[in-house]
Amino acid sequence: MMANFIKTFGLTLMALFLVISQANFIGTVKADEDEGNERRKSRDLVIAQNIPQLDTEVNDGKVQLNALRIMPEGHFIGASNIAWMSSNKKVAQVDQNGLVTMTGHKGKAFIYVFDRNKNYDRISIQHHKGQMQVIKEKGKHYNVIENAISKMTLEEKVGQMLMPDFRTWKGQNVTQMLPEIEQLVKQYHLGGVILFRENVVTTEQTARLVSSYQQAAEKFGLLMTIDQEGGIITRLQSGTDMPGNMALGASRSEELTGKVAKAIGEELYSLGINMDLAPVLDVNNNPDNPVIGVRSFGEDPELVAQMGNAYIKGLQDSGVAATAKHFPGHGDTSNDSHLQMAVVPHDIERLKRVELYPFQKAMDAGIDAVMTAHVTFPKVDGTKVISQLDGTEIALPATLSHKVLTGLMREDMGFEGVIITDAMNMKAISDHFGPVDAAIRSVKAGTDIVLMPVGLKEVAEGLFTAVENGEITEERIDASVKRILTLKLNRGIVKQETEKSIDQKVQNALAVVGSSEHKAIEREAAAKSVTLIKNDSVLPVKVNPEDKMVVVGNLYTEDLVAQLKKHHANVTLIKTSAAQLTQAQLSQLDGAKYIIVGSNVSGKVADNNQVKLANQILGVTDAPVIGVAIRNPYDIMGYPNVDAYIAQYGFRAASFEATANTIFGTNNPAGKLPVTIKDNTGGTLYGFGHGLNY
Repeated sequence: MMANFIKTFGLTLMALFLVISQANFIGTVKADEDEGNERRKSRDLVIAQNIPQLDTEVNDGKVQLNALRIMPEGHFIGASNIAWMSSNKKVAQVDQNGLVTMTGHKGKAFIYVFDRNKNYDRISIQHHKGQMQVIKEKGKHYNVIENAISKMTLEEKVGQMLMPDFRTWKGQNVTQMLPEIEQLVKQYHLGGVILFRENVVTTEQTARLVSSYQQAAEKFGLLMTIDQEGGIITRLQSGTDMPGNMALGASRSEELTGKVAKAIGEELYSLGINMDLAPVLDVNNNPDNPVIGVRSFGEDPELVAQMGNAYIKGLQDSGVAATAKHFPGHGDTSNDSHLQMAVVPHDIERLKRVELYPFQKAMDAGIDAVMTAHVTFPKVDGTKVISQLDGTEIALPATLSHKVLTGLMREDMGFEGVIITDAMNMKAISDHFGPVDAAIRSVKAGTDIVLMPVGLKEVAEGLFTAVENGEITEERIDASVKRILTLKLNRGIVKQETEKSIDQKVQNALAVVGSSEHKAIEREAAAKSVTLIKNDSVLPVKVNPEDKMVVVGNLYTEDLVAQLKKHHANVTLIKTSAAQLTQAQLSQLDGAKYIIVGSNVSGKVADNNQVKLANQILGVTDAPVIGVAIRNPYDIMGYPNVDAYIAQYGFRAASFEATANTIFGTNNPAGKLPVTIKDNTGGTLYGFGHGLNY
């Protein structure tokens, strides 16, 4: 009771302070303006949207303003104990969180922010000839980013460019802040940290861990980053498992894609995770691709661009920074750059028509960041270097190529945002280049953020030395830091003068992560993406209680069985990774009314054990066989004689539920193939856009 009284009393005093201050402030402003006083351009309280580099677009008649306190040391923090006021409420109103709402009336309004010391700043909102605009104030003191950089040490600048992971520490998963990690954040002035599934176990634990990281940062807010793509790349263990990109591509719905991305962003934002390494904009036109596959929206550049931009808008509207990857394109490869060097042999005309097209559209739409690919593009950069692995001559991968990152991305395509490398511990880089050499090459090429450097101390010191000996200019470092700080300010990633309590953060996260609203979006996306590719009068199934159904497969087949049993109790599972069923297993097929084969091929379909297994079953049974492509839709290339075939594009629960509902007819499949499925002769088995329904 006493705690509630104190809280209420405190809020009442604050409200009274704002009323009195606002009254005094109005008089002060009027006197200042009557006397021509320019004191309004306070140097220590600034509306962030007055900073030249920041976005100030009006969306749906609203614009969010933020106030910054400029510190004597040059850095900036989010200002607290402030009040907002509109000079003309007929044109624009502002709440006490800085959210401006246009009324629709023509005219001009100044939006003021002020504090109890009568420091204040203003920005103008104008509605003229049907256009709503934010007009920035001018003055040298709005060069907040440049001023901050001018007072940073070289070590602080380089630290902003480093984003390590702390997945484990001394063999244990890092799920809470450790003193050793806190010391590293401070010692190297880190600009960001990437989280992995090992770090994000529960909602409360994740919110506390992220908050601890931000507390450890000394001046600037940290980019707290994660790969939360949806589908097969989903890190949050307590979050909503949204279907991935190819499922969204199959839905053909930009609206649904935006809803999915916004829900992902809302969950991340509630946890304090402010940057998502998504979406994948690779155009997947190679069915043998082992690393992209269903992470892509599809094989058509226009489809990828449309879905990609819808995803980007949804994510960025939630307040989370989006990252397009993997530039210039990892879709047409048959190697995994996590394991070895991959090559894209196409010339620049083909790349602009296919691989680069979605990235250009994302850049034009204002994507926050772009991630590089550890892939070689010999027709763009034919530079040869000597591999440290075996001494052979190899092409320079895009991540380390000045021609790709600066020449192509910056100069030709006009990208002004942040460039971040893919993980620098991937074998395509680590096998062929030393960790320090790779980091220096990437920065010289145009990288702003070095992701997961191998050896934080060695890489940081290597970059310091490269600047000191003139190999990298400090101006080059400054350019990257300017882009990084611009991104942070655009997404409100700044330390606050008064932080919310950790209990408030946890309570908010618990209400958002895995919410019923988000679960409904997850089910909708899964249902609309399921694609019925073949149906020889088999589906939907018709069963009596005594009818036997058998499911055969390996990974995730228990999940499929669990969903099927919601419709029909008599379902038997034969789980095997072998290419052939044993005689005992074959006997379990006897009397089955339907047999369902769950295949989960990644990469090359030919000679895969699951494909051989499906063909064995087709050869020994007269029962209808239904194929379910759990991951890639291409699996039917290996067993084209199957009686019916469904693609679900992922192994999360909602996708299995949608497939089971489709098999039993409670979901009418609406998905369309976002890729072409070839036959064994190179002809088309099922074309792009193919999809059956009931």
